[in-house]
Amino acid sequence: MRVVHTTGYAYNAPVTSSYNEARLTPRADYRQNVILNRVETDPATRSYRYRDYWGTAVTAFDLHAPHTELEVTGSSVVETEPFVPPTETWSWDDLKSDMLLDRFDELLTPTKYVPRDRKLNGVAKQLAKGAEPAEAVVKAAEWVHSEMSYVAGTTGVHTSAVQAWDERKGVCQDYAHLTLLLLRSMGIPSRYVSGYLHPKREADLGETVAGESHAWIEAWTGTWWAYDPTNAVAISEQHVSVGLGRDYADVPPLKGIYSGGGSTALDVVVEITRLA
Repeated sequence: MRVVHTTGYAYNAPVTSSYNEARLTPRADYRQNVILNRVETDPATRSYRYRDYWGTAVTAFDLHAPHTELEVTGSSVVETEPFVPPTETWSWDDLKSDMLLDRFDELLTPTKYVPRDRKLNGVAKQLAKGAEPAEAVVKAAEWVHSEMSYVAGTTGVHTSAVQAWDERKGVCQDYAHLTLLLLRSMGIPSRYVSGYLHPKREADLGETVAGESHAWIEAWTGTWWAYDPTNAVAISEQHVSVGLGRDYADVPPLKGIYSGGGSTALDVVVEITRLA
């Protein structure tokens, strides 16, 4: 697939300096092969790349010429593979081992977006009862899918899993955070995944459609594997993963600081084309 993600900013007065990070490069991993990726800006800037603590590719750039608009475009061509179920499944006792608890401590610890909650801890215990860890992952994701309503605009980028649960509404970010809360309450190491979702499984070759940024989860039950709680499906060729972290705070597509005029407009367009 080809993915083109364009973000445009407009300012009400010239910005004199800005420092930015873009996480727009798909991962090369067990189910993806990145053939091409570039991140470009208008006005043009010098950039450099590095991998952050969680292994996500970051393009960093700064701009010091006065400007009233900024456009950032990430263009990628990536091959994706179908979902392969986990072949190695650990028991609950395995997940409680000192070795694993030390190794995945950061992916079991509550965060601002994925805090502890007594009532949801109780839900997690009920979902895990009688199930193996891998089965509990699916049960948690499907429970979130059934209990939440997908309603855009009811939550924001700073909404926590508990706040979204109080509303019983949210978007993919909230579905992922709520699933992570349940899994971590069970003692299953889990992480937030950001990326893209092609909305049309049977799209014609060469057909460009309006895609969307998306979020799902990966869980460790002997090996890492992914599930999409928003749609209650296993990850497929339609999913393109970009960033990993504890929660959304670790993987925003763009973040930065600037001095000068205030931002007055933000426009985001994602276009996805099936190439094979």
